[in-house]
Amino acid sequence: MADAAARTAGVTVRTVHDVAGIHAVAGFFADVWQTPRATPPYPAEVLHSLVHAGGAVHAAYAAGPSGERLAGAAVAVFGAPAERDVYSFVAAATAAGRGVGFAVKQAQRVWALERGATTMRWTFDPLVRRNARFNLVKLGAVGSEYLVDFYGPMNDGVNGGDESDRLTITWDLATGTTRTDEPTAGRAAADVVTRAPDDGPLALRDADRLWCRVPEDIVALRAADPALALAWRHAVRGVFTEAYAEGLRATAMSRDGWYLLTRTPFKTPHERQR
Repeated sequence: MADAAARTAGVTVRTVHDVAGIHAVAGFFADVWQTPRATPPYPAEVLHSLVHAGGAVHAAYAAGPSGERLAGAAVAVFGAPAERDVYSFVAAATAAGRGVGFAVKQAQRVWALERGATTMRWTFDPLVRRNARFNLVKLGAVGSEYLVDFYGPMNDGVNGGDESDRLTITWDLATGTTRTDEPTAGRAAADVVTRAPDDGPLALRDADRLWCRVPEDIVALRAADPALALAWRHAVRGVFTEAYAEGLRATAMSRDGWYLLTRTPFKTPHERQR
């Protein structure tokens, strides 16, 4: 699957160990998060230390007229040995790199499985609907944990001015596959329980499921109207924290921007320890 994903995306994915390669990945992350290359969000020395500690930097390279160029990258580290759990520290792909993100995640998956891991976790901004669909539908993972203002204030060019709520993704490395069911099934008959900052419906509910809508492009909205973006943050936070306290978890995202939250047996590592 990893080889097929790379071929489809037109890239070669490999682990990076050398100083020059890791510096290039750090620069790539700086470009994605719109920070100066002199102060990348994930400095090269940190990435090198993570590799030295047993983690891995995976990079996707696309061929071009002047040689290879970076099209995507991801960094993974191991959690507690007893958990057989890998934490994906960061991942990114160029907007034009269709399928590159999937190829990088599949390479991470092979690397983790070969080292005895059974699950992989990472966090993402739950208001970014394209990432939600990729994580929950394309990879078949589950949103196992909602974290309020996880990082505190962030000063990069993408997240500045917002609060850093994150959704933890848990990916079953052995069985996680693309979802093929339709997350909108039954939504039209559900009751509206909360309204959004744009006065449209925010949350819908039936007996067993909950749907929650997010804005079409939170990054563009954050730049154009920070106050409205923050209102969306707080509104979605209210829906998710109540739903997660009840035992519901995000399991899908529709093409038109609605999360589906259902009951799932997935637990966080902290829950498994209790």
